[in-house]
Amino acid sequence: MTAEPIHQATKPRGESHDASRVEALLITDGSCICNPGPGGWACVMRSGDSTREIFGSEARTTNNRMELRAAIEGLNALGRPGRVTVVTDSQYLKNGITQWLPRWKANGWQRKSGGDGRRGVLNRDLWEELDAAASRHTVRWQWVRGHADHAANNRAHDLASAAARTAGRNGKS
Repeated sequence: MTAEPIHQATKPRGESHDASRVEALLITDGSCICNPGPGGWACVMRSGDSTREIFGSEARTTNNRMELRAAIEGLNALGRPGRVTVVTDSQYLKNGITQWLPRWKANGWQRKSGGDGRRGVLNRDLWEELDAAASRHTVRWQWVRGHADHAANNRAHDLASAAARTAGRNGKS
């Protein structure tokens, strides 16, 4: 597995050592047919000896929105706060949560658009949802190269792609 070092951890306020906290590994992926178009998201969740797969779809979306949705749904599916490593092949997700999000919030959810102008952050609704979901956990964000030798990332990709195809056939989420 080729992965860059984990760059940032987010920690819930007032965290202390608690043996009841869950430790989990979430491997996420998003997929979209004709960006925008039918999309799917998936999360392979591992904790201890157990593995759980969750996935879903939307009739009209973008790949970036599905990458965000996969992480949100994975974090929200955890029964209680814990230490979580989120593995993603999306630079958009990883860089957004670890580098860009604090700036966006400080700038009133505006980003530079070149020149002197500013534009609103794309997918703000999902970034806010992800920020809230991540705040309940101590999260490490890890990037892996997509479609490489990471079996769980490949599995998440297969699930997300299948969900996107299903959304495309059904024309609904």
